[in-house]
Order: sequence, then structure tokens, then C-alpha cells
Amino acid sequence: MIADILADTTARMDRAVEAAKEDFATVRTGRANPQMFQKILVDYYGSPTPLAQLASLNNPEARTIIVTPYDKSALKAIEQAIRDTPNLGANPTNDGNIVRVTLPELTQERRKEYVKLVRTKGEDAKVHLRGIRRKGKDDLDALKSDVGEDDLVRAEKELDALTRARVDAIDEALKRKEAELLEV
Repeated sequence: MIADILADTTARMDRAVEAAKEDFATVRTGRANPQMFQKILVDYYGSPTPLAQLASLNNPEARTIIVTPYDKSALKAIEQAIRDTPNLGANPTNDGNIVRVTLPELTQERRKEYVKLVRTKGEDAKVHLRGIRRKGKDDLDALKSDVGEDDLVRAEKELDALTRARVDAIDEALKRKEAELLEV
């Protein structure tokens, strides 16, 4: 039973770390990156649809993304969704077949804003990890009458080690993203 709780908690923590890394990837750096467009929702025939499901994204140059829609009728909606996305600062152009998105150079002030944004996202991810840890600890405490005290103490130490390792992974990803953002 303890092993099941620890395995479930580990899987949930790993998913939280991956979600944090994906969230970091959506923050713009000096280079164009197709992952920045993953969370953009396009109004496609009345329903919000992720851009990645409507078009292919190519990165031919450092600051350019070419969006090629699978359905040409979605071209205007894709262009509008990109234009309306905050924190992107992009002005897409539409030539009838593709949408070309050229990202402007980041100013030092804007880079610092993005670093603050990434730190906030990192802190939110750590809070989420601590919530998962708390749930795992509560599940372990519920087993008090069924298992020995020594087993519970060992399991809690293992739970703390799991949490520490995942927090360190988030800190490492955060450090890499900050370095990437501040790189000129």
C-alpha cells in the first residue's frame, strides 16, 4: 500500500515537472520557437481549437515562424488569434497561403519582465508539487493503523526526497530558461 501511494505520488510529481517545463517553453526568448504557439487557441467554426491542430509550424529563421494551415479557410482566424495573444508582441502577415510571424527583438526591459514571469511560473509549479506531497502524506497518514510506525517514517522520508528532487528539477529548468532569456 505504501509503495502504491509513493508510485502514484511520483507519477503525479513527474507530470507536474513536465507541465512546468512545457509552461517555461511557451515564454518567448530571443529566438522564435514553435512551442511558444502551443497554447494559442483559434476560434475555428465557433470552437476554440489549439493552433497545433490547425496548422504546421516551421522555424526557417531565428526570429520567424511560418504557420501553414491545413484548412485555408482558417487563415484569417489563425492570424487574428496570433495577433491577439498577449506577451508575444508579434504582428503576423498573411499571404493567402501561409501566416508569417516575425518576432521583434527583445529589449532588456522586456527580457527582465519575462524572467519575472518565468520565476512566477516556477514558483507556481513548486506550490503544486508541495500540494501533491501533502496529498501523498495524507494518504500515508491514513494508513497509520494498518502499517508500522517505522514503515511510515521511512515512506515520509522517501516522499521528502522525491519532492526535493522534483523541486531541484524545476529550479534547474528555471535557471536554464533565465539564462536563455538574458542571453543577448
